Amino acid sequence: MTAKTRATDRIDDSSAPLIEHLAELRNRIIKSLLAFVLAMMLCFTVWNPIFNFLTNPLCDALMARGQGCNLVLIQLQEGFFVAVNIAMLGGFVLAFPVIAFQMWRFVAPGLYRSEKGAFLPFLVASPFMFFVGAAFAFYIVTPMAYTFFLNFQQFGSEATDAATATGAVTPEAGSAVEALQNAGIAFQGSVNEYLRLTTKFIIAFGLCFQLPVLLTLMGKAGLVSAKGLRAGRKWAVVGILTLAAVVTPPDVVSQIVLFIAVYGLYEVSVILVARVEKKRIAQLRADGYYDDEDEEDL
Repeated sequence: MTAKTRATDRIDDSSAPLIEHLAELRNRIIKSLLAFVLAMMLCFTVWNPIFNFLTNPLCDALMARGQGCNLVLIQLQEGFFVAVNIAMLGGFVLAFPVIAFQMWRFVAPGLYRSEKGAFLPFLVASPFMFFVGAAFAFYIVTPMAYTFFLNFQQFGSEATDAATATGAVTPEAGSAVEALQNAGIAFQGSVNEYLRLTTKFIIAFGLCFQLPVLLTLMGKAGLVSAKGLRAGRKWAVVGILTLAAVVTPPDVVSQIVLFIAVYGLYEVSVILVARVEKKRIAQLRADGYYDDEDEEDL
Protein backbone atom coordinates (compact mmCIF):
# COMPACT_ATOMS: atom_id res chain seq x y z
CA MET A 1 0.00 0.00 0.00
CA THR A 2 1.47 3.37 -1.00
CA ALA A 3 2.22 6.15 1.48
CA LYS A 4 -0.66 8.25 0.16
CA THR A 5 -3.08 5.38 0.48
CA ARG A 6 -1.78 4.54 3.95
CA ALA A 7 -2.29 8.14 5.02
CA THR A 8 -5.95 8.16 4.02
CA ASP A 9 -6.61 4.56 5.10
CA ARG A 10 -5.96 4.96 8.80
CA ILE A 11 -7.05 3.14 11.90
CA ASP A 12 -9.88 5.13 13.45
CA ASP A 13 -8.76 4.99 17.06
CA SER A 14 -5.33 5.37 18.56
CA SER A 15 -3.58 2.43 20.20
CA ALA A 16 -4.67 1.61 23.73
CA PRO A 17 -2.92 -0.22 26.55
CA LEU A 18 -3.56 -3.92 27.05
CA ILE A 19 -5.61 -3.29 30.21
CA GLU A 20 -7.98 -1.05 28.29
CA HIS A 21 -8.41 -3.72 25.61
CA LEU A 22 -9.21 -6.34 28.24
CA ALA A 23 -11.69 -4.02 29.92
CA GLU A 24 -13.33 -3.33 26.58
CA LEU A 25 -13.51 -7.08 25.87
CA ARG A 26 -15.09 -7.69 29.30
CA ASN A 27 -17.74 -5.05 28.67
CA ARG A 28 -18.59 -6.48 25.27
CA ILE A 29 -18.88 -10.01 26.71
CA ILE A 30 -21.12 -8.80 29.55
CA LYS A 31 -23.44 -7.02 27.12
CA SER A 32 -23.58 -10.12 24.93
CA LEU A 33 -24.40 -12.36 27.90
CA LEU A 34 -27.10 -9.98 29.09
CA ALA A 35 -28.68 -10.00 25.64
CA PHE A 36 -28.54 -13.81 25.56
CA VAL A 37 -30.07 -14.19 29.04
CA LEU A 38 -32.91 -11.77 28.26
CA ALA A 39 -33.64 -13.48 24.94
CA MET A 40 -33.48 -16.89 26.62
CA MET A 41 -35.99 -15.81 29.30
CA LEU A 42 -38.32 -14.52 26.59
CA CYS A 43 -38.10 -17.77 24.63
CA PHE A 44 -38.70 -19.81 27.80
CA THR A 45 -42.14 -18.19 28.15
CA VAL A 46 -43.10 -19.37 24.65
CA TRP A 47 -41.15 -22.64 24.46
CA ASN A 48 -44.29 -24.67 23.73
CA PRO A 49 -45.23 -22.87 20.47
CA ILE A 50 -41.58 -23.07 19.40
CA PHE A 51 -41.52 -26.80 20.05
CA ASN A 52 -44.81 -27.24 18.15
CA PHE A 53 -43.22 -25.46 15.20
CA LEU A 54 -40.15 -27.72 15.36
CA THR A 55 -42.35 -30.84 15.32
CA ASN A 56 -44.10 -29.89 12.06
CA PRO A 57 -41.89 -32.12 9.83
CA LEU A 58 -42.50 -35.14 12.04
CA CYS A 59 -46.22 -34.48 12.43
CA ASP A 60 -46.69 -34.11 8.69
CA ALA A 61 -44.89 -37.42 8.07
CA LEU A 62 -47.01 -39.19 10.71
CA MET A 63 -50.28 -37.69 9.50
CA ALA A 64 -49.50 -38.90 5.98
CA ARG A 65 -49.56 -42.41 7.45
CA GLY A 66 -52.73 -41.85 9.42
CA GLN A 67 -50.88 -41.80 12.75
CA GLY A 68 -51.16 -39.32 15.57
CA CYS A 69 -48.26 -37.00 16.35
CA ASN A 70 -47.46 -38.00 19.92
CA LEU A 71 -44.09 -37.84 21.64
CA VAL A 72 -43.39 -39.22 25.10
CA LEU A 73 -41.39 -38.17 28.14
CA ILE A 74 -38.97 -40.94 29.07
CA GLN A 75 -37.87 -39.25 32.29
CA LEU A 76 -39.84 -37.11 34.72
CA GLN A 77 -37.58 -34.08 34.34
CA GLU A 78 -37.20 -34.43 30.57
CA GLY A 79 -39.92 -31.90 29.76
CA PHE A 80 -38.23 -29.18 31.80
CA PHE A 81 -34.84 -29.71 30.16
CA VAL A 82 -36.47 -29.70 26.73
CA ALA A 83 -37.97 -26.31 27.54
CA VAL A 84 -34.56 -25.06 28.72
CA ASN A 85 -32.82 -26.33 25.57
CA ILE A 86 -35.40 -24.67 23.35
CA ALA A 87 -35.03 -21.43 25.32
CA MET A 88 -31.23 -21.55 24.91
CA LEU A 89 -31.46 -22.21 21.17
CA GLY A 90 -34.06 -19.52 20.61
CA GLY A 91 -32.21 -17.11 22.89
CA PHE A 92 -29.00 -17.47 20.92
CA VAL A 93 -30.84 -16.89 17.63
CA LEU A 94 -32.56 -13.76 18.95
CA ALA A 95 -29.43 -12.42 20.62
CA PHE A 96 -27.09 -13.17 17.72
CA PRO A 97 -27.42 -9.70 16.10
CA VAL A 98 -26.46 -8.10 19.42
CA ILE A 99 -23.57 -10.55 19.94
CA ALA A 100 -22.29 -9.97 16.39
CA PHE A 101 -22.54 -6.19 16.85
CA GLN A 102 -20.56 -6.35 20.10
CA MET A 103 -17.88 -8.45 18.39
CA TRP A 104 -17.72 -5.95 15.55
CA ARG A 105 -17.44 -2.99 17.94
CA PHE A 106 -14.50 -4.68 19.67
CA VAL A 107 -12.63 -5.56 16.46
CA ALA A 108 -13.47 -2.52 14.31
CA PRO A 109 -11.18 0.05 16.02
CA GLY A 110 -8.15 -2.06 15.11
CA LEU A 111 -8.99 -2.21 11.40
CA TYR A 112 -8.18 0.19 8.60
CA ARG A 113 -11.14 1.73 6.80
CA SER A 114 -10.53 -0.41 3.72
CA GLU A 115 -10.36 -3.52 5.91
CA LYS A 116 -13.68 -2.59 7.51
CA GLY A 117 -15.25 -2.26 4.09
CA ALA A 118 -13.88 -5.67 3.12
CA PHE A 119 -14.83 -7.47 6.34
CA LEU A 120 -18.32 -6.04 6.90
CA PRO A 121 -20.01 -7.87 3.97
CA PHE A 122 -18.76 -11.19 5.34
CA LEU A 123 -20.13 -10.32 8.78
CA VAL A 124 -23.55 -9.82 7.20
CA ALA A 125 -23.32 -12.83 4.86
CA SER A 126 -22.39 -15.29 7.62
CA PRO A 127 -25.67 -15.22 9.60
CA PHE A 128 -27.65 -15.00 6.35
CA MET A 129 -26.05 -18.19 5.01
CA PHE A 130 -26.56 -19.90 8.36
CA PHE A 131 -30.30 -19.18 8.25
CA VAL A 132 -30.45 -20.35 4.64
CA GLY A 133 -28.81 -23.63 5.64
CA ALA A 134 -31.08 -24.00 8.67
CA ALA A 135 -34.18 -23.38 6.54
CA PHE A 136 -32.93 -25.87 3.93
CA ALA A 137 -32.49 -28.49 6.66
CA PHE A 138 -35.86 -27.83 8.30
CA TYR A 139 -38.08 -27.59 5.24
CA ILE A 140 -36.38 -30.01 2.84
CA VAL A 141 -34.01 -32.44 4.57
CA THR A 142 -35.84 -33.29 7.80
CA PRO A 143 -39.15 -34.24 6.08
CA MET A 144 -37.29 -36.65 3.80
CA ALA A 145 -35.23 -38.06 6.66
CA TYR A 146 -38.22 -38.57 8.99
CA THR A 147 -40.22 -40.19 6.19
CA PHE A 148 -37.29 -42.56 5.63
CA PHE A 149 -37.09 -43.46 9.33
CA LEU A 150 -40.85 -43.99 9.70
CA ASN A 151 -40.84 -46.50 6.85
CA PHE A 152 -39.27 -49.00 9.27
CA GLN A 153 -42.48 -49.26 11.26
CA GLN A 154 -44.28 -52.59 11.05
CA PHE A 155 -47.86 -53.37 11.94
CA GLY A 156 -48.80 -56.99 12.56
CA SER A 157 -52.38 -56.75 11.37
CA GLU A 158 -51.33 -55.22 8.04
CA ALA A 159 -48.74 -57.96 7.48
CA THR A 160 -51.33 -60.65 8.21
CA ASP A 161 -53.94 -59.07 5.89
CA ALA A 162 -51.39 -58.98 3.08
CA ALA A 163 -50.47 -62.63 3.62
CA THR A 164 -54.15 -63.64 3.65
CA ALA A 165 -54.90 -61.66 0.47
CA THR A 166 -52.09 -63.40 -1.41
CA GLY A 167 -53.19 -66.83 -0.22
CA ALA A 168 -50.05 -67.45 1.80
CA VAL A 169 -52.22 -68.36 4.79
CA THR A 170 -55.90 -69.23 5.15
CA PRO A 171 -58.29 -66.76 6.84
CA GLU A 172 -58.56 -69.08 9.88
CA ALA A 173 -54.79 -69.34 10.21
CA GLY A 174 -54.48 -65.63 9.54
CA SER A 175 -56.73 -64.83 12.50
CA ALA A 176 -54.57 -66.97 14.77
CA VAL A 177 -51.39 -65.36 13.46
CA GLU A 178 -52.88 -61.88 13.83
CA ALA A 179 -53.68 -62.56 17.45
CA LEU A 180 -50.00 -63.27 18.05
CA GLN A 181 -48.70 -60.33 16.02
CA ASN A 182 -50.79 -57.38 17.22
CA ALA A 183 -47.79 -55.64 18.80
CA GLY A 184 -45.91 -54.76 15.62
CA ILE A 185 -43.34 -51.94 15.51
CA ALA A 186 -44.73 -48.44 16.03
CA PHE A 187 -43.00 -45.12 16.56
CA GLN A 188 -43.11 -43.69 20.09
CA GLY A 189 -40.50 -40.97 20.05
CA SER A 190 -38.81 -39.29 22.98
CA VAL A 191 -39.31 -35.53 23.17
CA ASN A 192 -35.68 -34.91 24.06
CA GLU A 193 -34.34 -37.26 21.39
CA TYR A 194 -36.47 -35.65 18.68
CA LEU A 195 -35.32 -32.18 19.69
CA ARG A 196 -31.68 -33.32 19.69
CA LEU A 197 -31.98 -34.84 16.22
CA THR A 198 -33.76 -31.81 14.73
CA THR A 199 -31.29 -29.38 16.29
CA LYS A 200 -28.40 -31.46 14.95
CA PHE A 201 -29.83 -31.20 11.43
CA ILE A 202 -30.34 -27.44 11.68
CA ILE A 203 -26.91 -26.65 13.14
CA ALA A 204 -25.05 -29.03 10.80
CA PHE A 205 -26.56 -27.56 7.64
CA GLY A 206 -26.27 -24.01 8.96
CA LEU A 207 -22.54 -24.47 9.59
CA CYS A 208 -21.96 -26.23 6.27
CA PHE A 209 -23.55 -23.31 4.43
CA GLN A 210 -20.76 -21.10 5.84
CA LEU A 211 -18.34 -22.67 3.34
CA PRO A 212 -18.62 -19.95 0.64
CA VAL A 213 -18.22 -17.21 3.25
CA LEU A 214 -15.15 -18.86 4.79
CA LEU A 215 -13.38 -19.70 1.52
CA THR A 216 -14.13 -16.30 -0.01
CA LEU A 217 -12.73 -14.55 3.07
CA MET A 218 -9.62 -16.74 2.90
CA GLY A 219 -9.30 -15.98 -0.81
CA LYS A 220 -9.50 -12.26 -0.11
CA ALA A 221 -6.70 -12.65 2.42
CA GLY A 222 -4.61 -14.64 -0.08
CA LEU A 223 -4.71 -17.86 1.94
CA VAL A 224 -6.38 -19.90 -0.82
CA SER A 225 -6.58 -19.54 -4.59
CA ALA A 226 -9.11 -20.55 -7.20
CA LYS A 227 -6.46 -22.69 -8.91
CA GLY A 228 -5.77 -24.53 -5.66
CA LEU A 229 -9.47 -25.12 -5.03
CA ARG A 230 -9.95 -26.51 -8.53
CA ALA A 231 -6.96 -28.83 -8.10
CA GLY A 232 -8.30 -30.02 -4.75
CA ARG A 233 -11.74 -31.07 -5.97
CA LYS A 234 -11.09 -34.78 -5.42
CA TRP A 235 -10.01 -34.14 -1.84
CA ALA A 236 -13.02 -31.89 -1.35
CA VAL A 237 -15.31 -34.74 -2.46
CA VAL A 238 -13.72 -37.10 0.07
CA GLY A 239 -13.91 -34.50 2.84
CA ILE A 240 -17.55 -33.63 2.11
CA LEU A 241 -18.55 -37.30 2.02
CA THR A 242 -16.84 -37.83 5.37
CA LEU A 243 -18.55 -34.75 6.79
CA ALA A 244 -21.95 -35.95 5.55
CA ALA A 245 -21.41 -39.33 7.20
CA VAL A 246 -20.48 -37.73 10.53
CA VAL A 247 -22.94 -34.86 10.97
CA THR A 248 -26.09 -36.52 9.61
CA PRO A 249 -27.95 -39.59 10.91
CA PRO A 250 -27.11 -42.93 9.30
CA ASP A 251 -29.54 -42.69 6.41
CA VAL A 252 -28.50 -42.42 2.79
CA VAL A 253 -31.08 -39.78 1.87
CA SER A 254 -29.88 -37.02 4.20
CA GLN A 255 -26.23 -37.83 3.49
CA ILE A 256 -26.71 -37.53 -0.27
CA VAL A 257 -28.67 -34.28 0.09
CA LEU A 258 -25.98 -32.79 2.35
CA PHE A 259 -23.22 -33.86 -0.06
CA ILE A 260 -24.98 -32.32 -3.08
CA ALA A 261 -25.65 -29.07 -1.20
CA VAL A 262 -22.14 -28.67 0.23
CA TYR A 263 -20.37 -29.65 -2.99
CA GLY A 264 -22.51 -27.14 -4.87
CA LEU A 265 -21.43 -24.50 -2.35
CA TYR A 266 -17.82 -25.55 -2.91
CA GLU A 267 -18.14 -24.87 -6.65
CA VAL A 268 -19.78 -21.52 -5.89
CA SER A 269 -16.84 -20.77 -3.59
CA VAL A 270 -14.38 -21.41 -6.44
CA ILE A 271 -16.15 -18.77 -8.55
CA LEU A 272 -16.26 -16.27 -5.68
CA VAL A 273 -12.61 -16.80 -4.80
CA ALA A 274 -11.63 -16.25 -8.45
CA ARG A 275 -13.49 -12.93 -8.45
CA VAL A 276 -11.98 -11.59 -5.22
CA GLU A 277 -8.59 -12.86 -6.36
CA LYS A 278 -8.72 -10.68 -9.46
CA LYS A 279 -9.66 -7.64 -7.37
CA ARG A 280 -6.87 -8.33 -4.88
CA ILE A 281 -4.28 -8.70 -7.64
CA ALA A 282 -5.47 -5.49 -9.29
CA GLN A 283 -5.11 -3.62 -5.99
CA LEU A 284 -1.64 -5.05 -5.34
CA ARG A 285 -0.55 -4.17 -8.87
CA ALA A 286 -1.84 -0.62 -8.44
CA ASP A 287 0.10 -0.30 -5.16
CA GLY A 288 3.27 -1.67 -6.78
CA TYR A 289 3.47 -4.81 -4.63
CA TYR A 290 2.60 -7.37 -7.31
CA ASP A 291 4.99 -8.95 -9.78
CA ASP A 292 3.31 -10.09 -12.99
CA GLU A 293 5.69 -13.07 -13.16
CA ASP A 294 4.01 -14.49 -10.04
CA GLU A 295 0.59 -14.63 -11.71
CA GLU A 296 1.38 -18.04 -13.18
CA ASP A 297 1.57 -19.48 -9.66
CA LEU A 298 -2.03 -18.49 -8.82
